[in-house]
Amino acid sequence: MPELAIVDSNTLCSIGLSSLITEVMPEASVRIFHTFSDLICDTPDSYYHFFVSSQIYFEHTPFFLERKQRCIILVQGDDIPQLTGLHTLNTNQDEQHIITSLYKLHQYGHPIKKETINKESNGLSSREIEVLTLIAKGYINKEIAEKLNISLTTVITHRKNIIEKTGIKSVSGLTIYSIMQGHIEADAI
Repeated sequence: MPELAIVDSNTLCSIGLSSLITEVMPEASVRIFHTFSDLICDTPDSYYHFFVSSQIYFEHTPFFLERKQRCIILVQGDDIPQLTGLHTLNTNQDEQHIITSLYKLHQYGHPIKKETINKESNGLSSREIEVLTLIAKGYINKEIAEKLNISLTTVITHRKNIIEKTGIKSVSGLTIYSIMQGHIEADAI
């Protein structure tokens, strides 16, 4: 089980990010450190990745540069410094965009093996997979009906069946499921 470290003094940001990381990578164990010294007092080299605030990163650049490939710098907003060769995660976005960014980072570091993907997972029909894919792309029921040339009632029925078969109710959860099953690439969202 990979262990991930979040190093950020912002408690709410850390807790929220930990929750989203766990949703994207349920097999991961996430630890939160509010200061760099808290991380150093632990066993820092046992962590697979560091999600570190840009402030802490710049205050302790020598430590993190040695672990550059394992660092994801947490930035806020579009006015981010140029961090050449470093992975960044903009935490000043809505939940769906952060989840998409986490999936892109996860796929970059851990590409999905196509041969392990089961397209008929949980008994979803091919039409249900089409509906699921459009849900993941952000389409609403009416748009899905128009795109697939089916009635709105049929789309609602497919959504109900997808929820029953997967046990997932939220759009973000269905998006994550769709990516994990290989029905859609994270870049397509």
